Amino acid sequence: MADSNLAPEKSFVFDFVDRNAKAVATIGDSVFYFGELGMQEVESARLMTETLENEGFSVERGISGFPTGFCATFGSGEPVIAMHTEYDANPNNSQASGETEQKNITAYGPGHCEGHNCNAAVMVSGAVAAKRAMEEFGLKGTLKVFGAPGEEQLISRPYYVRDGWFDDVDVAIHDHIGGDMSTVYGLTHAAAVSAYFTFRGETAHSSTAPWRARDALDGVVLMDMGMAQFREHMEPDMRAHRVIKDGGDQPNTIPAKATVWWTFRAPTAEGARKVFEQGKKIAEGAAMMTNTEVEIEVMSAVWPVRTNQGLAEVIQGNLELVGVPEWTDEEQAFAEKLQRAADVAPEGLKTEVKPLLGPTAQRAPSNDCGDVSWKVPMGRVGFPSNVPNVPFHHWAGGAALATTIAHKGSVAGAKTLAGTVVDLLSNPALVKRAKDTFAEEIGNVVYEPLIPADQKPPVDLNREMMEAFRKPMSEHYVKEKLEFV
Repeated sequence: MADSNLAPEKSFVFDFVDRNAKAVATIGDSVFYFGELGMQEVESARLMTETLENEGFSVERGISGFPTGFCATFGSGEPVIAMHTEYDANPNNSQASGETEQKNITAYGPGHCEGHNCNAAVMVSGAVAAKRAMEEFGLKGTLKVFGAPGEEQLISRPYYVRDGWFDDVDVAIHDHIGGDMSTVYGLTHAAAVSAYFTFRGETAHSSTAPWRARDALDGVVLMDMGMAQFREHMEPDMRAHRVIKDGGDQPNTIPAKATVWWTFRAPTAEGARKVFEQGKKIAEGAAMMTNTEVEIEVMSAVWPVRTNQGLAEVIQGNLELVGVPEWTDEEQAFAEKLQRAADVAPEGLKTEVKPLLGPTAQRAPSNDCGDVSWKVPMGRVGFPSNVPNVPFHHWAGGAALATTIAHKGSVAGAKTLAGTVVDLLSNPALVKRAKDTFAEEIGNVVYEPLIPADQKPPVDLNREMMEAFRKPMSEHYVKEKLEFV
């Protein structure tokens, strides 16, 4: 039971989440075994939306043209509190949970290797707990729960912001897995522009008449060389990285089409745009040198992530009330063994809540929630469902994601999220402080989406790969019934 000294609303949501720990785990484990790639999170979105709908939320599916995106709403009036998170996996990262060595569930299949499955569990469970408290205590306000597809490709939330889904939101909360219980404020992630560069030329036989061809792959290669030379002149905190998506069909036919996918990063939106613009010039130069044409298609474009001090203070208070889960000796031993296998410091699981320090140092990764964070005050709930120090997007990052470590950490995260929402619904001064500190933090910066106004989401992204693996992966789906009591 929750601390009897807590406000009744807070005690209620903490008790609710503890009582429904099995449901929290079922959501996380189900999404883990779905293992769905970005834009193809069909089963994950279905589970989340049906759960919220069964709890009395009004659900709008397919928002901003995303088949696996949604907005679930409960309540009315102010404040309007948005919760949002992601639930996509990564290619070629199928990892059996509970194993401290690399072991596929499905050979070469996609899988969760960071913990977005736990993100989904925390958001849905925290939202349900907060909704139940609103009914129990007559709390006024509106909850909006956003499902954000394709975060690993930095896609959906800039569309949501561009299309007005956050226009009436007062404050927003993002939850994300980690190795500790923590929150921060300040600039946390970089901005990014991600784009396809498709070179088009003309085929010919590679040995009998290569002089007749215009080699699209040469365009890709020369762009790569140009970017390599440009790196010398990039600022130290800028980044550019790529994969070749299409390099032709067979060696004896010079390719008429070749595509490279680049992501450009910088600490600011303007900086990311600057690197992208130089990339465009290099691509155009490569096309000129190879007598090809180049088409440039922006896949995604995101602002840096900024978390708000006022909300961080509320979240921190709840983190400290909830406390770090009590880990067993077996869980600590598993964590240390996994850390050794991943060649990182074998420190085990954290046992204390991380203190609130800030402003935090900005890091190089990106997250598409950045656009939300410049539209409205945004806080982040960090919860300990993964093993500290293990690398994400690596087999070790998936090894704990359907274990008791993930389950306990998700319960702590859901309690923190629900407690934060209850505080904001109960105390208008907290919402006002979030807005006041937000105004100070952004200063005279005017947010404008980096994505083009007419851009549509890439709904077919990852479809072919997901369809190839969905059937063998379905054999491992969780069979337990999901129910909140």
